[in-house]
Order: sequence, then structure tokens, then C-alpha cells
Amino acid sequence: MSVKDFTQDLESFLAAFEERLRKVVKSEVEFIGLIEEDLVTAGGKRVRPRLVFLASAALGEVPHALELALAVELIHSASLLHDDLIDDAETRRGREAAFRKYGNAVSVLSGDYLLSRQMALLAQIGNLELVALCAEAARMLSEGEVLQFQVAALGEYSLANYERIIHGKTAALMQLACEGAAVLAEAPLAHREALARFGALYGQAFQMRDDYLDLMGSSEVLGKPAGGDVREGKVTRITLRLLEAYPEEVGAIFRRRGREEGDVRRLQELAQQSKAAEEVIQAIAERVEQAIGALRELPRSAARDQLEALAKRELVRLS
Repeated sequence: MSVKDFTQDLESFLAAFEERLRKVVKSEVEFIGLIEEDLVTAGGKRVRPRLVFLASAALGEVPHALELALAVELIHSASLLHDDLIDDAETRRGREAAFRKYGNAVSVLSGDYLLSRQMALLAQIGNLELVALCAEAARMLSEGEVLQFQVAALGEYSLANYERIIHGKTAALMQLACEGAAVLAEAPLAHREALARFGALYGQAFQMRDDYLDLMGSSEVLGKPAGGDVREGKVTRITLRLLEAYPEEVGAIFRRRGREEGDVRRLQELAQQSKAAEEVIQAIAERVEQAIGALRELPRSAARDQLEALAKRELVRLS
């Protein structure tokens, strides 16, 4: 993956990824095919495949990088199918959520189908250490999602629980994308640890930014009304800070899941006046800086620069 025109090679890799993805998820069962066309091949940011490519390019030539990118993305896509059903979501990537069109059973089983395709890819790669990494990431993802519901149900609001949730539901897969490339490359331990740390920290910043925007972002930026996490009883870093500063008022809003008119607007006002919003932005910036710092263990390259740029993007749009 060492090429003169790095940007062009990145686009070539992503084009090959999209083409191969369509083949991997193809099914002769019509409903599965329709769901996968809607969800998997409808595009998206493809952050995880980008991470696989950039980490691989930073290490040099990595065998099975494309298969790793597909495996990581299939875990992610399966989790989206399951999450939409659990969250009773209306849409996914601008389209009607799969379970609303095809029913709960079809949606869940189609997610399972994606996981079966992911296992086939891992068998093709034939690296048992990578299989163990994927299994661990899937475990953490599941535990993170369940913990999020447990916290909402029992009111176990704490920064420690929030950190566990965002690492499990988001950062674990980002870490897998980066560390998996190092495993396949048989990279030195220092390089593997650096990429694993970068993936984890970048993933945490990525989720913290999404959570911040869920409350503080405009409807134009979000493409939906703000305050979705509040309505689902999910605490984020910013609402944790508000619960601490205004336990009675914010606690009441959470107990009624932000259902009264003006609840979300009031949380936004409190976030600004208490400087909770400012504190969360600073926390995201610190996570980004730590992620970039982890990369300094790697040799300087265009790929490493691109990884740094990817992390810095989490600070560009926070309004």
C-alpha cells in the first residue's frame, strides 16, 4: 500500500471495498437482499474501512486489508440493524428503518446473516489472533449497548459508566480496525499498541462528538430534532454534567424523558450558562490530542498524517 499518490490509492481502496461488499452481502433471499441494499450498500461515512486502510498504509504492505475492512464493517452494519429495532428508530441514513419495512424478525435475522458473512471472511483470512480480536470487539459492543440500557433503567448515571458505554458501543470497533491491521502485518508490539490506542481514543472522541451534537446541534446539522438521547433516557457527557449541576431540574426532565415542550431547549440553555458545553468540547479536544500523540510511535508518513487529520475532524463541526 505504499504508493506515490496516496489520496488516489485511498479512493481506489474504498471503491474496491464497495464492490466487494456488494458481493459479500448478496443473498438469494429477496428480503435479505433488499435490507442489505438499503443499509450496507447505501453508503455512509465508511470510517472503519478508512481506518483499516490508513493503519495498513502506515505500516506498509498488509495482507488481507480489504477482508479486514469488510469484516469490521459487517459487525458495525449488523449492530445498526439490531440497534434500530431496539431504539424504535424511524430512519437509518435517510431511509426508513429496516424493521419498519420488513418486520422485527427479518431485520434481526438479516443482522445475523451479516455476522455469518463476517465469520466467513475471518475464516478466509485464517488468522486466529484476528478472530480473537473480532470476538473481543463484538463482546464489548454488546456489553456497551446493554450497559446503556441498564444505566437508563436503573438510573446508574456516572462518568465511569458513560466511558464504558462509549468505548464498547463505538471505540472498540475503531480499535479493532487499527489494531487488526497491525496483527495482519505482524507489526512490532510498539506499533500495534500505538494503533490500538489511537483507534480507541479516536473512537471515544467520535462518539463524544456525536453525543454532544445530539443535544447541542441544530436540526439542520442532525437531520432530526435535537435531544434524541434524552428522550431515550440515555445520558451523555454533557447531560451528566447538567445532572450534577442542576440535580432537581435536570433530573425531572430525565424522569419524564424530555417529553414536555421546551425541555430540550432548557437543557441547551443550562449547558451554555453552566459552561458544560465548553467543558465537553475541551474533553473531546483532549481525547483527539491523546489519539494523535499515540501515533508518534509510528514513522512519519502520508498515512499517519491522514490518521491525524481524521482525528482532528472531530473538532471542526461542534455546533
